[in-house]
This record gives sequence, structure tokens and C-alpha cells, in this order.
Amino acid sequence: MGDVRVAILRIEGTNCEDETERAFREAGAEPEKVHLNQLTGHAPLDMRRSLEDYDILMFPGGFSAGDYVRAGALFGARLKASLGRDIRSFVEDERPVLGVCNGFQVLVELGLLPAFDDPMTEKPTAILAQNDSGHFECRPTFLKVGGIQTPFTRELDAGSVIFAPSAHAEGKLIIENDEYGRLFEEGQAIFTYVNTDGEADAFPWNPNGSQRDVAGICNPAGNVLGMMPHPERSLYRHLHPEGWKGARDDEWGDGFRLFRSVVATAAR
Repeated sequence: MGDVRVAILRIEGTNCEDETERAFREAGAEPEKVHLNQLTGHAPLDMRRSLEDYDILMFPGGFSAGDYVRAGALFGARLKASLGRDIRSFVEDERPVLGVCNGFQVLVELGLLPAFDDPMTEKPTAILAQNDSGHFECRPTFLKVGGIQTPFTRELDAGSVIFAPSAHAEGKLIIENDEYGRLFEEGQAIFTYVNTDGEADAFPWNPNGSQRDVAGICNPAGNVLGMMPHPERSLYRHLHPEGWKGARDDEWGDGFRLFRSVVATAAR
């Protein structure tokens, strides 16, 4: 799996690229933190990169461009203007694309999610809006895994509950025409917020008020995943709120299995 190359795309304001790089490296890949300017040609020749050289594209968390206008909007607009065709080709080639927190917001702004009828819509058809609480929520969150297998969830059992902490101010998913039912009918609702018993529950278990407790969605092809909670922050078992309880023979946390799943899929 060491031949799997991952581009962790960043601009000013992204701040989770180091943890994300470590997660992919622990999963056996060769990650590289790549600035947008390296892909658009606005960098010295020896630093320039091509999206075609990578097997996985990753949008990490943070506050890209200061989250001005709305979270992820400026990063998404710059990407679409400069690399729109390349990103669309990347997705249509069925190479995996992952966006976490601010990365999820960017994927929505790009039109890559939910992408019901087009792999990359001209305009966003959803938004990650302000949390119902009206402020930033940083807390442990638990997710139920949906029943559709994707490159990201091959090592996660359908119906199981995993831990991934949340840290966001704008995480409430609002979909055009209220098509939440379609997400579930077509298997695109990959993660939903639950309590520790695996049951749907209100705040704080759902930290943002997203309808039907949606925490992460994929595109119809399953190769683009956006999620608000941070799997890179549950890479190791000791990062779980209960520490090593019940898993002293396994150092890895729930987040590691997600990264290992997508790296293994890309390797195949």
C-alpha cells in the first residue's frame, strides 16, 4: 500500500493537515501536503504537482480562507475556477475523495456532494449551516455506520457505532428541496449521529441539529465522502473518551479503520 499517493490539499486557514498526514501514513500510504498553488502552476517548477499523480484526494479540516462568506465557500470557488475539470475527472475516474469538517463544507461548495444527478453540479445543492446552538461545538460524537459499503467503510461493520470527535460552528446539513429521504433511499447517508447506545438522540449527541442526524454523506458512486466529525482525531485507541477500556490488545481507534479502508481500496 506504500505506492498509494495521497494529496492533502491546503490553503491559508486549513489546520488539520498534519494529523491527516499522520493518519494516512499510519494506514500505509504516501501522503503529501499540497498547496493549491502547487496544482495551479503558481509555484516554482520543482514544487509544482499534478492531480493526476495522486490516488486519493483529501480536503482536511480547519478554517480555509477564514471561513469568510460561509465555511468552505472561498476554497470551493477557487478550486472550481482553477481545477474544476481536473477534479471532475478525478471523481469520474472513481478515485477516492475525502473531506472532513471544513473539507466536507468544501465538497458541498464544489458541487461534489450530494451530487444526486451530476458528479459535480454547477452550483451547490446543499449547505453546511450554522449549528442550532449558535456557537462552535467541540465535543465527543458517536456515529452509526450506514449499510452501504464504500471505499471508506469496508472495515467498518454496518450498524456499528464508532467514535469521532466533532469541532465545528457550521455543521448543520441543509439539502435543496429537503431531499433527506433520497440520501437514505440511495444509501448516501453513510454516518448518522447517535448516543453511546447507538440510538438517535437530540443535542448534544447531534451537535449541530442536522436533520435525520446526518453526519456524513457520499456521492451516488460512493467514492466521494464528506463528514463533519474528525476520524483523524480518533486514530489511536487512547484518544477514545473511555481510553483503552475493552480494547487493550488493539492500539488503533475507530478512525484508523476508515483510513486503512480507503488506502487498501486504492491499492487494489
